[in-house]
Amino acid sequence: MRTSANPQVTSDASWWRDAVVYQVYLRSFADGNGDGIGDLGGLRSRLPYLSWLGVDALWINPHYPSGGADGGYDITDYRAVDPDYGDVADLEALVDDARRLGLRVVLDVVPNHTSDRHPWFQAALADPDAPEAARYHFAPPSAEPPNNWQSLFGGPAWSRTPDGRWYLHLFAPEQPDLNWGDPAVAADFERTLRFWLDRGVSGFRVDVAYGLFKDAGLRDNPGAYSPTLFGHGPEQAMTWNQPEVHDVWRRWRSICDEYPDTMLVGEVCLADLEQVALYSRPDEMHQSFSFRLLKSPWSAESFADGVRTALDAFGAVGAPVSWVLGNHDKDRQVSRFGGGALGTARARAAALLVLALPGSAYLYAGDELGLPQAEVPDEAKLDPIFFRSGGARAGRDGCRVPMPWNADRGVGFSADDAATPWLPIPADWDQYAVSRQARDGGSVLTLYRRALALRDAHPALGSGDAAVSRRGDVLTVRCTAADGSVVRCVVNMGSETALVRTRGTVLLASTTGVRRSAGSVALPADTAIWLAEA
Repeated sequence: MRTSANPQVTSDASWWRDAVVYQVYLRSFADGNGDGIGDLGGLRSRLPYLSWLGVDALWINPHYPSGGADGGYDITDYRAVDPDYGDVADLEALVDDARRLGLRVVLDVVPNHTSDRHPWFQAALADPDAPEAARYHFAPPSAEPPNNWQSLFGGPAWSRTPDGRWYLHLFAPEQPDLNWGDPAVAADFERTLRFWLDRGVSGFRVDVAYGLFKDAGLRDNPGAYSPTLFGHGPEQAMTWNQPEVHDVWRRWRSICDEYPDTMLVGEVCLADLEQVALYSRPDEMHQSFSFRLLKSPWSAESFADGVRTALDAFGAVGAPVSWVLGNHDKDRQVSRFGGGALGTARARAAALLVLALPGSAYLYAGDELGLPQAEVPDEAKLDPIFFRSGGARAGRDGCRVPMPWNADRGVGFSADDAATPWLPIPADWDQYAVSRQARDGGSVLTLYRRALALRDAHPALGSGDAAVSRRGDVLTVRCTAADGSVVRCVVNMGSETALVRTRGTVLLASTTGVRRSAGSVALPADTAIWLAEA
């Protein structure tokens, strides 16, 4: 956390333990050259906003050259920048600018699969005996796929090559899975890590970190993944969470340890949080995301369980929790929590809860504006989930719609007001624009900024120990700092006003409807408060 009046980044090997990291979906953040696509130049121009907001670091979704099949997660060159976004010099300039503002830059790395346009895969298609063919999972021609594995985007996880072979893709057909049993794969990714670390980045978010290795015998999975679960479990035992994957993270950790202040955070979508936490053991990645709250319904019981289980699981391996409420793969919080005024109130309360908890908090760009899930017309959708499911699943385009910046210029996403954004922006999104909310003392943006400033000022927020309790629909997390100071976060997740007894000071409330009387606070439904204990 940044505590100095001079915001410039200074050396702190454990900065990630309680950092607030802001996720930038680069294509949707800010368009600097007027072509309707967000880019590194646009992001550089908005770095002062992130410093003003009060975050510690930014994580950028993939910036690499891509085949364009899955929002940048089908990569053709891991040591370059997609021309839509700029070039390597632009990224180096971004890192330098960010550091001067006290911000670290974390990149996204995608080791589970490449694009089908990657030179390796193209060589493997051209010649089954080429060394590149060993870097993917191929099976010989047959009438049926080698097993029952399914793509997470819908349909079988195997597709045919022109010569009749089968190749594995646990996501889209344009994303063939790499074979991490081939040493050439590991060696190339180690070169990629060093390439970007040498350019000053502060670490990596690792996509599909629970993947990489698959069952060597290609045995059938005993079941099918259900998106209603908290993550993959025994039903996906042959495709995810193979024991060999931990050796990769030990090697990557040793590389990062050569560079001061760097970190790894893994996307580990497993149902068992104890298994997720193992990826954050002291010799593996620094963090692995806790997605439990991201997939929990709005209830004190569910959120209490999500907080307790995460604290226990990560505490057992000595790692902080990295809390997530929103990202580029899930519907926006406001819509998940009921939509409209109800969803907004709940999202505001949830923000105070997550920012109080010990550990790091990952914020998705636009959540600080209270953006709802956008309605994207079918004809404008680009997400392969929508197409692979035959339209049965809406896909993720609605949470990837460009940011609204300036209400006086449409929404100000592009340097050229006449530019057509790569995804359509709803006509009424000027109401959420940064320019409007920054002037509104009651806006969602103002709430986030105040919360982040208080988190920076109070050692009990975001660090120390936490005790979780629940009384009916009221959830309380008591946060205690090393210096003995205490802040309680109390969230009323019920439908009636609750009376909260306190001798302390109300630091912040998620709404203006909180009423204080002698020794107690009347806490409205769907409201959270921070109380500094006397």
